[in-house]
Amino acid sequence: RGPWEEEQGPMAEGGPWGRARYEAVKKHLGAVHVLSKQYWQYLACKVWQEGCEEEEEEESSPRAGWSLPLVGQDYLEILSAWYCSFGKCCKTGDCRIVNNITGLEADLNGQLHGQHLAKEVVIRAMQGFLQSPQPQKPLVLSFHGWSGTGKNFVARMVASHLYRDGLKSECVRVFISLFHFPHHKYVDLYKAQLKKQISETVQLCKQSLFIFDEAEKLHFSLLDAIKPFMAHYDNKGEVDYRRSIFLFLSNLGGNTINEVALDFWRAGRAREEISMEFLEQRLRLELQDPAENGYARSHLLEENLIDFFVPFLPLEYHHVKLCTRDAFLARGLPYTEAALDEVARMMVFVPKEEKLFSAQGCKSVSQRINYFLP
Repeated sequence: RGPWEEEQGPMAEGGPWGRARYEAVKKHLGAVHVLSKQYWQYLACKVWQEGCEEEEEEESSPRAGWSLPLVGQDYLEILSAWYCSFGKCCKTGDCRIVNNITGLEADLNGQLHGQHLAKEVVIRAMQGFLQSPQPQKPLVLSFHGWSGTGKNFVARMVASHLYRDGLKSECVRVFISLFHFPHHKYVDLYKAQLKKQISETVQLCKQSLFIFDEAEKLHFSLLDAIKPFMAHYDNKGEVDYRRSIFLFLSNLGGNTINEVALDFWRAGRAREEISMEFLEQRLRLELQDPAENGYARSHLLEENLIDFFVPFLPLEYHHVKLCTRDAFLARGLPYTEAALDEVARMMVFVPKEEKLFSAQGCKSVSQRINYFLP
């Protein structure tokens, strides 16, 4: 039997999409078969991922320009939810959300090099949060470390495995401090805009992801402005933010993290022995220094709204080689060990005596391999 005939399926009387509810939707629509071709094309693209190319062609033609009225969008969501109630594509109940933790873990293990702490914390935090039937507050992670150590890389990976459209998803918003909020004299305007954008995104998508790049450059009042969205739920507002995820990416704490990694190396201990407890305590101390630090001047730390401070360790020579290998593979290019060594040797390594850590991490590796192309 198909889903229309299944006695115990979603169309069964009393089921989440029983016959009575289906008839109500059908009545409101007038009749399903009279929906315009454009509505069905839009639905097919968004739910079944079919006919999207045709939709794009129509949108680019002079005759295009149609948009679904608000009521049409509402019914589209109803139809999408109904389809997803028995379709395999929508375990989350929303076809825009995939929450592929298994894929995220596999890609972090295969593509994120030298970051045992970041891998463990991100996977455990995401898995625990997404599996919780009713979280008490949004998940807030703060990534810290030198440039090029993988903070943006992990943020992009999280987006691509939690959402069907990755960073392009309407459930994901990316804010870059110096790009979106460049002038402190306009901070009140930024606060209003930021709160509006977060609120609208959560209303559009219950599980939303907000990424703040260069978070150390955010004005402290901006951090305080979004504090209520990250706090414990008080049932007072109409919008529920508890399913939201906030990622802050910052170079703050990089020196402290590097000093710990260097101390372990000098003591002949493997970097994998560095524990989260050992490093997080030192990281918190640095973040509480108010000098040029919006974190310390805001109330995020004292109110314990950040769930995990995720340290990204400095990258060593062999990590840079692995990044270089990945860059060759991503472009479908052959490589040799000699070529990997050539690229790695082009990077600057510090401190001056040991020359242990890449000053740029893996940043610019993909550009440097251009020197070795014919």
